[in-house]
Amino acid sequence: MIVFNKPAYTGKETEYIEDAVKRGMLCGDGAYTKMCNKWMEDRFNVRHVMLTTSCTHALEMAAYLTGIKPGEEVIMPSYTFVSTADAFVLRGAKIVFVDIRPDTMNIDETKIEDAITDKTRVICPVHYAGIGCEMDTIMDIARRHNLKVVEDAAQGVGSYYKGKALGTIGDFGCYSFHETKNYTMGEGGAIVFNDDSMQEKAEILREKGTDRSKFFRGQVDKYRWQDFGSSYLPSELNAAYLYAQLEVSEKICAKRQQIWEYYNEHLAPLEEKGFIDRPFVPEGCTNNYHMYYLKVKDMSVRTPLISWLRENGVASVFHYVPLHSAPAGLKFGRFHGEDVYTTKESERLMRLPMFYNLDMEDVKKVTDLLLSYPGYESIR
Repeated sequence: MIVFNKPAYTGKETEYIEDAVKRGMLCGDGAYTKMCNKWMEDRFNVRHVMLTTSCTHALEMAAYLTGIKPGEEVIMPSYTFVSTADAFVLRGAKIVFVDIRPDTMNIDETKIEDAITDKTRVICPVHYAGIGCEMDTIMDIARRHNLKVVEDAAQGVGSYYKGKALGTIGDFGCYSFHETKNYTMGEGGAIVFNDDSMQEKAEILREKGTDRSKFFRGQVDKYRWQDFGSSYLPSELNAAYLYAQLEVSEKICAKRQQIWEYYNEHLAPLEEKGFIDRPFVPEGCTNNYHMYYLKVKDMSVRTPLISWLRENGVASVFHYVPLHSAPAGLKFGRFHGEDVYTTKESERLMRLPMFYNLDMEDVKKVTDLLLSYPGYESIR
């Protein structure tokens, strides 16, 4: 069976984990945590990076740091993972969903302004498949309406929009290092931001409401409970695994690019025949090759195609069920405007196996199966 995903392994992860054990500090903010933070600060040209236990927790931190209050509103796409909304729901906020663009599956930037009310405080764009949202427009809207922008860049580590790393453009950015992502620590994430005035508040929030970070820097003689907070700091073991991958990020990216481009080139005939649509990368956006998806006519085509692939030894999956149609989405949010593309496009999309250690012979097998699928003729 060609599985859908396996967490990346490059060779030094175990060595670095053993080294972390020998250093005698397994709790967070040790040498490997700091090296991961510094690597991202330098690579993505951002002033502050704080490794977290998950992207979910990074989003929760961002929601706290925006100062959003119960009853206030956050604008986001419905086509996203539940954590994007959950982070703000935990603060008592109301979620306002708007439609997506059918070409990128990202939030439709032209629908945002009409959804703004006197209760709106935050815009939360989601960079689907590592392809950047139209951030110039979004940031312009945010500035004119005095709104915060929290980028859900869970899938966007290593992608850029007009030369700027995704996650570094808004007020806060949130990364994921879950085992399904390009670079992994099993479970993990990071919050990134440029505003120096947020550093101390973010450190206290991440360290259970204490100034422990200042204590370890020798700035205070003992650490105390300063404000509300939680435990958002990952173990050094997780950070050690991640750092081994960040060191060879170019190698990981190159392999993922090889897989992505093979799919894209060899599946082109299916698009020419009108059977599928391939991914779209807008001008000004770079691709981190996080996923390869294709879109078929609708669920009546997707469901049997996924089943046929599985019967032939290939695991392919669909992705999000739009949040506005879920029980919690109905409870905590509302859809502004018309759902022209969110549901329709979500029911067309399917993802192919895509991970660093995937053998190219298996990529060829997946592609050959898709090219030989007998059910396409029913689409005509």
